Amino acid sequence: MARIPPPGVYVPSPTFFKPLSPGAYQPEVDVTTQSEHSVFLAKNGVHGLVLLGSTGEAIHLNRKERKDLLSGVRKSLDEAGFPDYPIMAGVLVNAVDEALEWLQDSKDAGCQWGLVLAPGYFGGAASQQGLIEWYTTVADKSPIPILIYNYPGVTNGLLVTPESYEKLAAHPNIVGCKMSHGNVSYHVQVSTSPVIDHEKFRVYSGFGQQLGPIVTFNAAGVIDGLASFFPKTVVRLFELASKRPIDDAAINEARVLQYRVSRAEEYIGRWGILGIREGIYRVVGLGNLEGGRGPLRGKIPDSAWDEWAHVMKAMSEL
Repeated sequence: MARIPPPGVYVPSPTFFKPLSPGAYQPEVDVTTQSEHSVFLAKNGVHGLVLLGSTGEAIHLNRKERKDLLSGVRKSLDEAGFPDYPIMAGVLVNAVDEALEWLQDSKDAGCQWGLVLAPGYFGGAASQQGLIEWYTTVADKSPIPILIYNYPGVTNGLLVTPESYEKLAAHPNIVGCKMSHGNVSYHVQVSTSPVIDHEKFRVYSGFGQQLGPIVTFNAAGVIDGLASFFPKTVVRLFELASKRPIDDAAINEARVLQYRVSRAEEYIGRWGILGIREGIYRVVGLGNLEGGRGPLRGKIPDSAWDEWAHVMKAMSEL
C-alpha cells in the first residue's frame, strides 16, 4: 500500500541562492542554507517540507541542481536527528515522461512523495477527463506516491473539480492533493466527500488563512509559506484546529491565532516569494535579499516590511 503523508503544517520552501558572483549570469543554488532552514523548521515543529514547488522556483533549476538540493536537504535532516522526515518534491512539468523523470529523481534523493502540478499549459482547453487520464498515467508509472497540485494562478486558470478528485482519490498511488486557490467550497467538498477514503487521501490547502475552517471539516492541514518564518504560530493553530474534542479554551485561542495568521497572510499575498524571502531573512536570519533567479530577482521595497511590523509582532507573540 502507498505511504500516506501525515497531517499537519508543511512549508513550501523557497530555494536559497548565493549572492550573485561578479560576471555570473545567475546565482548558484545554496544547498547549505537550504539545509539549515529545513533543519530549523523541523526543530520548530513543522510536520514536513515541500521542496522545489512553485515557491521553490523548480522551473528555474536544472536537473542536477534539483537532485543536489533534494539529496543535500535529506542528508542534513538525517544528520540532525530527523531521519525519514516528510518531504514532498514538486513536479512542475506537463509531459508525462518528464514528470516521471522528476519523480524518479525525487525518489533517488530520498523524498517520499511527489507534488504534481496539474498540466495547465493549455488552460481551460484541458478537459476534466483529460486531467483524470493524465494523472492516472503518471500515478500508474510513478515510483513514489503522488499528490495532485492545483494552482490555477500558474496553470492558466485550470481548476480541478471535486468530481475529478473523487475519481482520482480511488487510485492506490494518489494519496492527496494541495489546493492553492480560494474556493473553500472545493476544499470542504473534497475533505468531507463520502466516496473518498480519507485515511488514504489527504487534503491540504496552500493558504494559511483557510487553516482553521478547513481542518475543522476534515482537511489534513496546510502547505503554507508563512510558516517558513513563523513556524510555531502556524503549527499551534493547526494543533488547536485539529483537537478533538475541542473545548472552549482551545476555540478561543484558535480564533486569536487564526486572525493573526490571516492578517499576516495578506503580506504573503501582496509580496509573494520575495516577501517570503524577506521574512525568512528578517525573522530567521537566513538567506539574503537579492531574490531568486530571473525574473524573480530583487527585493520588496525598503518600507514594505515596516508597514507590516505590527502584524509580524503579533505573529511572534505565541
